[in-house]
Amino acid sequence: MIARTGGCQCGAVRYRIEGDLGPASICHCRMCQKAFGSFFAPLVSVSDADLTWTRGKPAVFASSDVVDRGFCAQCGTPLTFVYRDSGITDIAIGSFDRPEEIEITSQVWASARIAGFDRLHTLPARREDEPGYEATVNAVAATNHQHPDHDTDVWPPQG
Repeated sequence: MIARTGGCQCGAVRYRIEGDLGPASICHCRMCQKAFGSFFAPLVSVSDADLTWTRGKPAVFASSDVVDRGFCAQCGTPLTFVYRDSGITDIAIGSFDRPEEIEITSQVWASARIAGFDRLHTLPARREDEPGYEATVNAVAATNHQHPDHDTDVWPPQG
């Protein structure tokens, strides 16, 4: 069994999943767009029995009469989508320490896609290691307060 870990950007909320992940999808509904401040919400399901909050817990916003959305109260990172009393929590894929290991297999609420989404793969793309990005990469590295992509005993670092 693979144990997976993750958490918010600042490290105040961390989790561990010991069990199989359910379906992974991206949701294009307007609520998810607003909750993530993005084109869509990438989510993967997990049984509540397999999910442990190892540091802190998400704050919760009741986005509808049946759904709660969890987020870090300190840094605002979107973390969860939960149909109340379902026994299932959908975790934001980007919050995993190794999000590249989770394969998205479907899209929901496709009728609400933001215009141009279907063409994203055709837009020019630049990598951070290409010439011309050195100043940006150095500035981000010098001011990075983001929690690392692994569990830590203490965060933020002491001293």
